[in-house]
Amino acid sequence: MDYVRLGRAGLRVSRICLGTMTFGREADEETSFKIMDRYVELGGNFLDTADVYSAGKSEEVVGRWLKQRGARNNIVLATKVHGAMGKGPNDRGLSRLHILQAVEASLKRLQTDVIDLYQIHRWDPEVPVEETLEALNDLVRQGKVRYIGCSNLTSWQLSKYSRIADQHFWSRFVSIQPVYSALNRSIEREILPLCQEEGLGVITYNPLAGGMLTGKYRRGEKMPAGARLEAFPTYHHRYFTNEALGIVERFVETARQKSVTPAQLALAWILSEPRVTCPIVGARNLEQFNDTLGGLKITLDREQRAAIPAVSPGQWVGKDPIYDREP
Repeated sequence: MDYVRLGRAGLRVSRICLGTMTFGREADEETSFKIMDRYVELGGNFLDTADVYSAGKSEEVVGRWLKQRGARNNIVLATKVHGAMGKGPNDRGLSRLHILQAVEASLKRLQTDVIDLYQIHRWDPEVPVEETLEALNDLVRQGKVRYIGCSNLTSWQLSKYSRIADQHFWSRFVSIQPVYSALNRSIEREILPLCQEEGLGVITYNPLAGGMLTGKYRRGEKMPAGARLEAFPTYHHRYFTNEALGIVERFVETARQKSVTPAQLALAWILSEPRVTCPIVGARNLEQFNDTLGGLKITLDREQRAAIPAVSPGQWVGKDPIYDREP
């Protein structure tokens, strides 16, 4: 496993980030432990979770694994804040109140005294950017958070956070976590150029486009029971279009011709974009995880990458490039 700097920060992370959204939901604790063990065995050191994943269960599973394996000092631990964690009016969003409460809850679930990368999960139109940034800056100064980052922001939102942080000499975001795959290249328009200019790390998610790029969703066939597009309307809305199905059919055939699996080709396609720091790879089971990571062995130059079936540069399938209801 190779290691890279996270943007301009001194922090070094593995080329693949392990996503844990399935932990405590599609993957039980035993399976989750096996996936994390395998990841570390391969040299991985970067775990990403969020308080809202499985209503806190993902963080709890990660916390127990870190404790049992004694692995905390060897892991760069990332989590997120924004989603609803209760029924009260202040149990969500990016207010100072919610951030300070949420970080304490995450620290407890993760069984640690510090979070390496604390990320806002998305934009909050009801809270001033200054309030959010000052709260995050205080967490850095208190030693509860080492770096801060963001996810699912547009370029103007990211620019606003950066500008205000600089004005107040507050901690800056070191990274952004956007969706990116052969079916959604929207970040190529503005986010990737902005991050390259500003020196931000880019931690992309959904490399398999919710499973679409594996070829398991086919025209005229019933959707597999329990599959992500069947279980989450957001993913169905995001990816299941006639345009996407056409690209997927060609994508799967290209993988067959190259004697690799579609998941491996999907990962290799992302890794060949030099402005991406590391893609997030998650799985329901160890077999899926091992399959996808085979993409690390595939090298694509610019011409080879351009020949892989994908949506046009800067474009996406579905209706919106930014998804405010990401689970």
